[in-house]
Amino acid sequence: MLSERRLEVLRAIVQDYVGTEEPVGSKALTERHALGVSPATVRNDMAVLEEEGFIAQPHTSAGRIPTDKGYRLFVDKLAGVKPMTSPERRAIQNFLDGAVDLDDVVARTVRLLAQLTRQVAVVQYPSLTRSTVRHVELLSLAPARLMLVLITDTGRVEQRLVDCPAPFGETSLADLRARLNSRIVGRRFADVPQLVQDMPESFEPEDRGTVSTVLSTLLETLVEETEERLMIGGTANLTRFGHDFPLTIRPVLEALEEQVVLLKLLGEAKESGMTVRIGHENAHEGLNSTSVVSVGYGSGGEAVAKLGVVGPTRMDYPGTMGAVRAVARYVGQILAES
Repeated sequence: MLSERRLEVLRAIVQDYVGTEEPVGSKALTERHALGVSPATVRNDMAVLEEEGFIAQPHTSAGRIPTDKGYRLFVDKLAGVKPMTSPERRAIQNFLDGAVDLDDVVARTVRLLAQLTRQVAVVQYPSLTRSTVRHVELLSLAPARLMLVLITDTGRVEQRLVDCPAPFGETSLADLRARLNSRIVGRRFADVPQLVQDMPESFEPEDRGTVSTVLSTLLETLVEETEERLMIGGTANLTRFGHDFPLTIRPVLEALEEQVVLLKLLGEAKESGMTVRIGHENAHEGLNSTSVVSVGYGSGGEAVAKLGVVGPTRMDYPGTMGAVRAVARYVGQILAES
């Protein structure tokens, strides 16, 4: 276990290195921070921190920089989440409040996160596997043609055309719409197949074929849309950190192009808490020089998806964590109110 003073020295090294991009020496530390001890004592503390693997000496520089292990300890023990200021919170709310639909919410969230953190922003669309049905609308387009509109609790809208085996009257359509909504509104997608399986039998024999066709289309829609979707933005921000990536930025950019990698990176949406993965904690080799800060968002206290940022390990962790958390909270509120 490190003493309180050595933890303070480590905190100072992380803060200075993130702020200046320069390796940090003992003299600079004692000048910039009220550590209450001599440069010689700080040098001794730095030697212990280096021996324990929390800091390292790059090249022949006199200063030290944090390692992945050092950043990990900083995030776990030493860094509070920096709260957003009132003007920042108002700006977030005003920007997100202007969204017209779910696609717009996600697009605005990506843009906002990239601007606030100056990192790469990644936002996962709410997963239909964790969604519930808000409403099903059935519209008659022709005597034997309908449109099925499925609306989820997260504001997602799916439309499908249904070609019926026989003409279907307005009275039958209204009856089907009412019965369908009474059974499945507020229920999870996973429960819907069981809830509707016996519905065709309760209709007149001449209508059963159409009812079965409508239900098949509904169930296909639920299955089709369970694949995960992501939006990414701010990739150009990485070019500002060229020297933070040891060899080249290319492996990072290639990894960011792979949807599967990004989904793994964000983690399971059911883990709604803040997750920070630093450097080699990221399983994908191309992202070993990056850190990922992610959190779940959703309505009613349950996470339906994740959002986060990817940037170099030399990151303002308290500020980034504060921005990610604040944005997630506002997106959740918008989904709850939509």
